[in-house]
Parts: sequence; C-alpha cells; structure tokens
Amino acid sequence: MNKIKLSKAIFAFIIALAYAACTTRSADSVFTPSPVVLESQDVTTLKIGAPAPFFELPDMYGHAVSIDDFKNAQVLVIAFICNHCPTAQAYEDRLISFVKDYQEKGVAVVAINPNSSLALLPEECGYSDLDDSFETMLIRANHKGYNFPYLYDGDNHAVSLQYGPVTTPHVFVFDNKRLLRYTGRFDGIEKPGEANAEDLRIAVDEVLAGKTVTNPVTKTFGCSVKWSWKSDWAQRVEKEWNQKPVSLDWIDVEGIDSLLVNNSGKLRLINVWATWCTPCVMELPDLISLQRIYGARDFEVITISADKTSQKDKVLKMLENKHAPIRNFIFNEDDKYKLIETVDASWGGAIPYSLLIEPGGNIIYRKQGVVDMLELKRVIVEHPLLGRYF
Repeated sequence: MNKIKLSKAIFAFIIALAYAACTTRSADSVFTPSPVVLESQDVTTLKIGAPAPFFELPDMYGHAVSIDDFKNAQVLVIAFICNHCPTAQAYEDRLISFVKDYQEKGVAVVAINPNSSLALLPEECGYSDLDDSFETMLIRANHKGYNFPYLYDGDNHAVSLQYGPVTTPHVFVFDNKRLLRYTGRFDGIEKPGEANAEDLRIAVDEVLAGKTVTNPVTKTFGCSVKWSWKSDWAQRVEKEWNQKPVSLDWIDVEGIDSLLVNNSGKLRLINVWATWCTPCVMELPDLISLQRIYGARDFEVITISADKTSQKDKVLKMLENKHAPIRNFIFNEDDKYKLIETVDASWGGAIPYSLLIEPGGNIIYRKQGVVDMLELKRVIVEHPLLGRYF
C-alpha cells in the first residue's frame, strides 16, 4: 500500500473510531438550546473559491464539534439538512450511502441543522414525525442511523448565516485548502431510489482528482431555511389557530358506528376521554396538535367524551381551555358499557383510549392508556395515504 492510500485508510479509521465513540455517548446533553429572534437580514450563499467559515457547534449529543476536527480530510462536505423537510428526508439515505462510499477516500461529512424552532410551524411538519428542535435531532439520527455528525445551529444561525444555505438540503464541498469548490444539490431527482447523489459524487471525485469542478454551482430544491426572523409569521398563524371556534355535539351509537366505518377518505384518529381522567386531560393537547401537524393532509382527529350527559357544559369548558377546534362529541347515554362495546369490542374499558382508522374502517393502531406520541406519529406519517415524501 502506497503512502497516499495508507494515509487515507488511517484517516478513515480515525474518523470511524471517533464517530463510533461519539454514538455510544449518553443521550444526556451537555448543551441547552436557547433560540433567539434575530432582526431580518439578507442572506448570501458562499461563493465558489471562498474559504470555509469557521464553525464550532453542538452535535446531537450536545458536544462541541469544530471544523478543525476534520483538518486531515482531503475533502470536507457540509450538508445543511433538518428533520421536518420532506426533501431533506428524501435524501437522507443517499447521504448515508455517500459517507459509506467515500469515508475511506479522505472525505469527511458534517450535517448542520440551520433552522430555528421559533420559526417552524406545526403545520410545516406534516411530512415528519419530528420538528427541528435540538432535542429531536438525536432521535432522528438514531432512527436513520446517521454515520456523520449532525450539528445544531438553531439558536442564532451563527454558522448558517456565513454559509448561506438556500434550502434544506443544500450541500457545500471544500477542498484540502478548505476553499469552496461546489455548492448546490445532491442530485436532480428528489424521489428516493431514482438517483444516488450524482452531482455531489461527481464534484467530490473531481476535487479528489485535483480537477476543476465541471459544474460548480447547481440549483437547490427543498424547504426554505427557517430563519428566526420568520417567527412573526408563525405567531400570526398561531393566533389564527387560537381564534378558531371550539364546539361539542352529542353522538349516539349510530353516530359512532358511522365514525368507525370512516368514509372520509382520511386516516381518522378517535380518542375517548373524560374530564375526570387526569391522563386524558394531560394527553389532549398533544392529540389536538396532530390536527395542526397533519390536518392539511388526509388526516383528522375526533374526540368522544365519556363524561356523564349532565357534564356537557364542563366538557365544553375543558375543550375550550385546551383549545380543541376539531370535531368533538359527548356520548348521549350514561351507559359506559354500551359506549365501550360500540367503540371497540376488544377495548378493556380504561381511558384514554385511541383508535387510528383507515378509510373503510380497518383499525391500524389502538392504544388503551396514553399513547406513545412518537410511535403514533410514525404510524401516521409512514402510512401510504400520507408518506414522508411528495
């Protein structure tokens, strides 16, 4: 083995060893996020030939990662990605595959989440099980098996403003002198399985070969970066949601049967709860939030109160307090066993009780007790009726 091949092999071994050690660390973070709102400003994408701006950011474990940690790499690839964006998710496997194919060639890869959680609306997360907060980055990295550091820049965009990503994803390729040689897309086909990051691979191959990159700048496509100054828009949408009216209607056995048949063409989540049930009341806001997240797609949330009929006013007051502008019902009989048998014969009777029903009535998820919200979100977003991608 010649010296060049040996040095690249040693580099790959060191990177793999360091990252393996990183991924076995405790999930307990030594970093506490503190996003702030910045004044609106113009953002310019870094120009070809420009030196890589310095960065030192917390990774998904909260440990600092610096550009200097990759000083021995022949090529440094920085990819701006995030959790919520369907396009970013569509390219995850390609990025993971790229790392596997190039880690022994002296290529280091770092991903950065540039988004501020203050500017991201629940309605923008309809293609994901996660938002873009720091706390969810480790969940995403573990779920997908990221083989590269995933860094957080959502507090003040200190690094992202210097690089100027237009979308997520957006890739920057730097040579061994850390001069920018390529910026743009992974490839030109978003749908997974139909491309393999060809634009990125060609650019990196040319840089490794000491050649001028044939096509150094390409257009990007994806979700816009959630700069913190966009929070005013998020606040307006939040206000509009909070102004929506909350209502409560009676429902009988026939009405419940109709809900269960589900001729809506949507995934339908039905939650049975009661005002006297503390876990029910505590869970309610999370279930309502699912309507905001997925409601613009083929999904809806419906609640049925198991309170006594005499408590209708109390139920409505609680729904108003939790702000539930969704379809809410209260069973019109005090016979709870009839309610149980009508909703689901396999239900043991404890509340809260939740059912996720496909169009046509097939139950694909049922939970007696408080739901695992992440598990439920994944069932919803990975169902063929919705999906993570366009």
